[in-house]
Amino acid sequence: MTIEDAQPITPALTAKSYQLTTISCFVGIFCQAVSSNITAILFIPLMTLYGLSYVHLGLLVGINFTTQVLVDIIASRLVDRYGFRVFVLPSDILAVIGLVLFGLTPVLFDNILTGLVFSTIIFSASCGLQEVMLSPIVNAIPHNDKGPAMALMHSFYAWGQVATIIITTLFLFFFGIENWQVIVFLWALVPLVNFFMFLAAPFPGVIHENQRMTMRDLILKPFYLVALLAIMGGAATELVMNQWSSTFSEKVLELPKVTGDILGMCGFAVFLGLGRVLYGRYGSKINMNNVLVGSAAAAVVCYIAVAISPLPAISLAACAVCGLAASLLWPGTLVITAEKYPLAGAWIFAILAAAGDIGAASGPFAAGVITDLTRQMPSILQFAASLQLLPDQFAIRIAILLSAIFPLFTLACHWFLKQRQHIRDH
Repeated sequence: MTIEDAQPITPALTAKSYQLTTISCFVGIFCQAVSSNITAILFIPLMTLYGLSYVHLGLLVGINFTTQVLVDIIASRLVDRYGFRVFVLPSDILAVIGLVLFGLTPVLFDNILTGLVFSTIIFSASCGLQEVMLSPIVNAIPHNDKGPAMALMHSFYAWGQVATIIITTLFLFFFGIENWQVIVFLWALVPLVNFFMFLAAPFPGVIHENQRMTMRDLILKPFYLVALLAIMGGAATELVMNQWSSTFSEKVLELPKVTGDILGMCGFAVFLGLGRVLYGRYGSKINMNNVLVGSAAAAVVCYIAVAISPLPAISLAACAVCGLAASLLWPGTLVITAEKYPLAGAWIFAILAAAGDIGAASGPFAAGVITDLTRQMPSILQFAASLQLLPDQFAIRIAILLSAIFPLFTLACHWFLKQRQHIRDH
């Protein structure tokens, strides 16, 4: 069966007819960034005002990723049956409800943590649906240049993260942490607007059931299995540096927190978005497999440079460049897998997203475990003292150095995928 045999179940439209759809997807992934990052940014005010602990932060982050994985898996079997619209519209409504409930938690719930958990589950479900829907929608738009379009869309996650960090931080600085609910309510307006955008937008059709490859057809294919591992490693590569860059800047380089957030987390996110925008603009004639191999290799170098450089400027520069190196490891894996299996349907994106979420959760967790274990070893601490490093400084450097295994693993996966991209998968 050829791609041409699998016609959409809705009337064909030109790519120009889907301009509003494409823009809505870009805004949708921006919304996903808001929901995914707002808790971490607000956690210090929540600790100060309501007595929460770091354990509670870990619980909320864990619930966020767990909910997204579960929604990815559940939705993977339903999207191709019912189409995109029936899931995309509720995803925005869930985001609005979840963010509003998050802000109203002190009013509606006697136990603050219960309210935060409940609202986190709701807006995390929205993130899971957006993760499952947005990539296959962009991929299904006819005559789209798939790779650049996918990269450009995913750049809006980075811009959403940057905007959420900077705007929320500035709001709290000027208006006080006691008014944190106001900025949450303002952020809830973004998915509300996105709902009406999608409501007016046309949607591409899904591949008909009797033409679509099933999960059983692909689940044991070597290429697909390695692609799952590649996106898992790529997500870990992105999230470890993303989540630890601020802590590294503050604890290891001894920069003020605001400076660390801007130069660390925001610097990484800006270069992450820049890499996706550049590929979206100029990538139509570039081989994605070559880009992914080179990007993973560059990320290995960046991790090592961040960890071992004695010069703060080099560490900060390597951290930012790592955002550029990691920028295509997630969306690029989606692109090459969709090209390999064009008749797989939307479910293939859902399972890849679930694998990515697992990597996104396990990578930073592993770095945290390494940091804690390193700080508890007397011999390691003595060695750190001989280097005139504090225990936390040495432990975080070791964690980032050992985390270079994630981009190295991703490099091996993409080297394999590059060799198999145009070979029939048995």
